[in-house]
Amino acid sequence: MITFKKSIYAICLTGTLLFLVGCQTNSKSQILSASESQVALRQMQSRAFDTTDIPKTLRTVIATLQDLSFVIDKADAELGSVSGTKLDGYALRMTVSVRPHGESQLLVRANAQYNITAVEDPAPYQQFFMALEKAMFLEAHQVE
Repeated sequence: MITFKKSIYAICLTGTLLFLVGCQTNSKSQILSASESQVALRQMQSRAFDTTDIPKTLRTVIATLQDLSFVIDKADAELGSVSGTKLDGYALRMTVSVRPHGESQLLVRANAQYNITAVEDPAPYQQFFMALEKAMFLEAHQVE
């Protein structure tokens, strides 16, 4: 009788262990895929420009956001950041930061949020950077 109970106990224990091993996820691959998606998102959000004039770049960022129907909420020249909200049936908030990148460039990084969720769709970033690149080109060549 005791060996029968030990056998049942051993079978239950083995079954439980096999179940737990079968449910194990590969957390390393999840970490890698999460960091890969973060790198891809960071690439969508950032562009380097061949200028060192932060105030002029911030003014161009403000004008670009306004051209894209954003209302400027905050602009801080000391921090090099501008925030705006677009109310077009939804609330899209974009924060843009400008900082030095090497000796002769500035890095412009845009962060878009829909409500409190980060936007991972490339479309708003592409639209912003296309407009900003055109504005930066026109500003550099003093075309109005």
